[in-house]
Amino acid sequence: MLKIYNSLAREKQEFVPIEPGKVRMYVCGMTVYDYFHIGNARTLTVFDMVYRWLKVVGYDVKFVRNITDVDDKIIERANRNGETIAQLTERMIAALHEDGERLGILLPTVEPRATRHIDNMLSLIGQLVEKGKAYPADNGDVYYAVREFPGYGRLSGKSIDDLRSGERVAVDQHKRDPLDFVLWKAAKPNEPHWCSCYGEGRPGWHIECSAMSRAELGDTIDIHGGGWDLQFPHHENEIAQSEGASDKPFVNYWMHAAFLNMDSQKMSKSLGNVFTTREILAKLDPVQGGEVVRYFLLRGHYRSEINYTWDTLQDARASLLAIYTALRDVPPAEVALDWSNPFAARFKAAMDDDFGTPQAVAVLHELRGEVQRTRSAELAGVMKALGGCIGLLQADPAAFVQGAAQGDDAVEIDAMVVARNAAKKARNFAEADRLRDELKARGIVLEDGAQGTTWRRA
Repeated sequence: MLKIYNSLAREKQEFVPIEPGKVRMYVCGMTVYDYFHIGNARTLTVFDMVYRWLKVVGYDVKFVRNITDVDDKIIERANRNGETIAQLTERMIAALHEDGERLGILLPTVEPRATRHIDNMLSLIGQLVEKGKAYPADNGDVYYAVREFPGYGRLSGKSIDDLRSGERVAVDQHKRDPLDFVLWKAAKPNEPHWCSCYGEGRPGWHIECSAMSRAELGDTIDIHGGGWDLQFPHHENEIAQSEGASDKPFVNYWMHAAFLNMDSQKMSKSLGNVFTTREILAKLDPVQGGEVVRYFLLRGHYRSEINYTWDTLQDARASLLAIYTALRDVPPAEVALDWSNPFAARFKAAMDDDFGTPQAVAVLHELRGEVQRTRSAELAGVMKALGGCIGLLQADPAAFVQGAAQGDDAVEIDAMVVARNAAKKARNFAEADRLRDELKARGIVLEDGAQGTTWRRA
């Protein structure tokens, strides 16, 4: 039985979907004003892993991950760039898909955009106003009345009074309470806007996810995910909006991915330690880089903070290369996963315990040792199949280990390896050592084995 840590209940709970065999899952996606950073990459990768595992264990999953394509940051960035909002967002959405593909992130079942759900947002706002949970203000904005929702604060574990004293809330004379949040913003000059019964304007950020989730998945969903930083106020506000309108539970299982720290510090623009995923991938071997980053992000548990440094990333690369080297040396057989296999059973037990990827990765390394010891193609096949359950180990092993050797470079390296082996055979050890040292200086590592000499990039 799959167990999930429910952030709302603050405990692991057996997963029982609303509809047997089917899962409705919503994850907060990107605000597309820039390339996504490595912290975003963790959230995207974690919920891609969740999506993959739910399908592996037999669920029919409808996975919705939204795109915010209108927002203060988008407007500011487009103006700064001298381009239209549409030009900026289309470019960033294409980049999101391109960089996500390099990390092995599958496209969601549905990827709704905020600007295409304005009518759904206005309908939801109208319900909230009608029920007395929201109110139009004299400045043209519409606000949610937090004190009209008795359950506000359940997810963050704080009372309204605690939140009011502990949070920095901008003073706004148009609000009834400082914690009230905007659902609809009155139009400002030179900003995108839509017509509504409240006047021209655009949606607030929080209403987007409530409206798109309801439109695509219904009033109550199985799983809602996002980064830990979204727990308050975004997810707290989603609950208030959705349950305030429907009078039904909004989400049965809340999941939150922990922070990724940069060299033991929280990412911050003021510290200059915010790096886009694209920047990091550019520093890595193009053949290996995407999967190295994915492996790095998954080998820590999604609810535990992980620390990014160049050294921790290189350690992940070495660990992943060790598995691929075993697959290169012992070509895997095509196998159907048998969960009664001891390795597969331990892997599944780890994943079924709140998606325990650290323990699952440890099983892959146990298998690596057995593959190297027994030379079993069947065990190599099991290792590859298990890796595939979380989006790993599906590249050609020899090509992955060698890395991005291009054209004449690979031909030249192969020729030098042949010449070095010929020198060894002729007992010309000085020449053999010279060629080996020259290759080493170029970052090429030779590995002599029973089946000959192979090479890889250091």
